[in-house]
Formats: sequence, C-alpha cells, structure tokens
Amino acid sequence: QVQLVESGGGEVQPGGSLRLSCTASGPLDTYTIGWFRQTPGKEPEGVSCLDTENGRTYYSESVKGRFTISGDYEKNTVYLRMTNLKPEDSANYLCLVRRLGAQTMCVNWGGSFPGQGTQVTVSS
Repeated sequence: QVQLVESGGGEVQPGGSLRLSCTASGPLDTYTIGWFRQTPGKEPEGVSCLDTENGRTYYSESVKGRFTISGDYEKNTVYLRMTNLKPEDSANYLCLVRRLGAQTMCVNWGGSFPGQGTQVTVSS
C-alpha cells in the first residue's frame, strides 16, 4: 500500500496562497490522486482529484478557479496550489491515492485517509 505524507499547510491571510504537497512512497503514475479537506464535525469534502492515466481533473465548485492540482511523478509528489484563499478554506487537508476516476473519487469517497493531513488556516 502506498504511504502518503502531506505537507505545506500553515496560516495565511485572506487572499493569500499556499502550495500543499502529497509525497508518496512509490510511483503515482497509474493512480488517481485526490485532495480532500475536513473540519471538525463535518464529512470530508473532495476538493480536487487528478487521474494520472488520462489527465482528467475534478474540482469542487467551492475551489474551482482558485486551486490547481498537478503532479511531479519523478518526485512521486502531487501538489495543490491554492490561491485567493478564504476563511472557509480553513481545514485539515488530506490526500488519497486510488485507482478510480477523478470525479468518482472526489465525489464518492467515503473511506478513511492514510495520512495525518496538513492544516490550513486562513485568518486575518
């Protein structure tokens, strides 16, 4: 099973930017990689997913146009570039790899996450 480590979170002011990294213990180029976020007491939200086999991406409506998912497969790493951050983007961000379609994984995933996540706080 691929191990994942999320990093890059922090505290930023509204309108600011962050880049999150999800680094895997093995190759990612046959998987779909997804970024999810969770706040206490709420179900995880699929933020963005990338199918590395066909390049298809999915973005939730709440982040479309502000977040960009990309991969550096030589480094076994997937990034989530977040711009124009809003207080409602504050959450623990987690990544996941599966062999699923991008939209399917982001919209329908109901399982657990292997990593601890990285916390993003957007506050003035």
